[in-house]
Amino acid sequence: MSSHLHPASGTLYEVFADTAERLPDAPAVELPGRTLTYGELRQAADALALRIRTLGPTTARVGLLATRSAVAFVGYLATLRLGAAVVPLNPEHPDDRLARVREQAAVDVVVADPAVRRGDHAWADGLPVLSLTDDDALAAAPGGTLPPYRPDPDATAYVLFTSGTTGRPKGMPLRHRHVLPFVRECLARFEVGPGCRMSHTFDLSFDPSVYDLFVTWAGGAVLVVPDRGEMFSPVDYVARRALTHWFSVPSAVSVSAQLGRLPTGPTTGAAPPGEITPPGEITTLRFSAFGGEQFTLDQARAWHAVAPGSRIDNVYGPSETAVACAAYRLPRDPAQWPRTSNGTVPIGQVFDHLEPLHDAATGELCVRGPQRFDGYVDPRDDTGRFLGPGDGGRPGPEHFFRTGDRVAFEDGQLVHLARLDDQVKIRGLRVEPGDVEAAMRRLPQIQDVVVTAVRRSDIAELVACYTGEAVPPRDLVRALRASLPVHLVPRRFLHLATLPLNTNGKTDRRALRALALRAARTGTP
Repeated sequence: MSSHLHPASGTLYEVFADTAERLPDAPAVELPGRTLTYGELRQAADALALRIRTLGPTTARVGLLATRSAVAFVGYLATLRLGAAVVPLNPEHPDDRLARVREQAAVDVVVADPAVRRGDHAWADGLPVLSLTDDDALAAAPGGTLPPYRPDPDATAYVLFTSGTTGRPKGMPLRHRHVLPFVRECLARFEVGPGCRMSHTFDLSFDPSVYDLFVTWAGGAVLVVPDRGEMFSPVDYVARRALTHWFSVPSAVSVSAQLGRLPTGPTTGAAPPGEITPPGEITTLRFSAFGGEQFTLDQARAWHAVAPGSRIDNVYGPSETAVACAAYRLPRDPAQWPRTSNGTVPIGQVFDHLEPLHDAATGELCVRGPQRFDGYVDPRDDTGRFLGPGDGGRPGPEHFFRTGDRVAFEDGQLVHLARLDDQVKIRGLRVEPGDVEAAMRRLPQIQDVVVTAVRRSDIAELVACYTGEAVPPRDLVRALRASLPVHLVPRRFLHLATLPLNTNGKTDRRALRALALRAARTGTP
């Protein structure tokens, strides 16, 4: 199947609009209960863009508080149609986090879906908030006309935020010219075209969602949006909706297996309605991609068992390199799969249009090229993250981005070994333990705290070891949820009289990690 991306497309909006011009009657989004064609989605985006323009004198940055709804997709495209930047706001995040993101990103107006978040919008601090239902988002345009679209590849397309070591979110602006090379790479690699049915597992605040939306729309495919139940059962989601392409974090495989929703042995016959599909019954799936965290060979084998006809890719890259910068495709025959030193699928090779830098044997992976972003929202966050000449100012094209990931060549392929710093990933989301530690230290009962991550059954979880007063875990969870997103709240808490020290008099993080792992294995809360 041939893919299509108009060579003149220089912005994400043009990627969509070019397809809408060619295929106005083709399905663009399949929501539970309704399907939107490219023509309908474009018309709705134009109408919403007109409404957004009336909200204030400036609409350069639009906060989007929505997910997996017509409001989310129409709002995203309407923002880009205005030449503005999208600032995705995760509805699951607490008000304090939303307020900090709004402030750092200099959001001008907010488009919100009331179905995903109840209550007032005090965190918006008086900014105009346009609250829309799906029916509102698809309503006819008000009076007036939009000015002609003026594409600017150098304009910011979106601003995402990740966990920061200082306890504040760290903002990453990505320009259209950073993202388009990634879209082109994926179109060819995954053979996306009309008739393809693409998964949508990522929230808009997580940058793999850019693949979900714009690789889909660049190819003229349809984005198949899951309902809440399907989100917890990937196999049923793929089978019931006849998906051809899958993309998720690897832990989706492990979580499904733990919930009993991923078959683990061979069965025969078709599954009755509402029951789990047996291995080998998924025949529509042609490509499966996993990214956001280490992808183990065991997870790959479990997925291959239910979709043996699908190619399986491990996609790697920090958000600073526009979603992903490297990939590896497993051979069709599992007997030919590689063996790696840590049991993970290789990340393969950096894309041909990017330039890697790393030690010949093992070392930190650094990358430069057209997908590398130009620096964080706060220039202070650039410190130590770029490699190259200069006096510490904003990085230029000659600078490599330091991913912070330690990699090694094994049998000619790059393998991700570990983080060089304390950053970890929880279900694909980047977490700085220092961010969590800072929040815990603000609690009056806590004296000192070390947060570490351990893996149990291929799933990473945070464990907090703390001193001070012993606090019931449910009370700690309740207190932390007021200031932290749910993925930053530790799964377990260990109260200690003192934190262990190593021979240098420093906190012995290795010993704490061993305690945390024991707690995870024994089920200590």
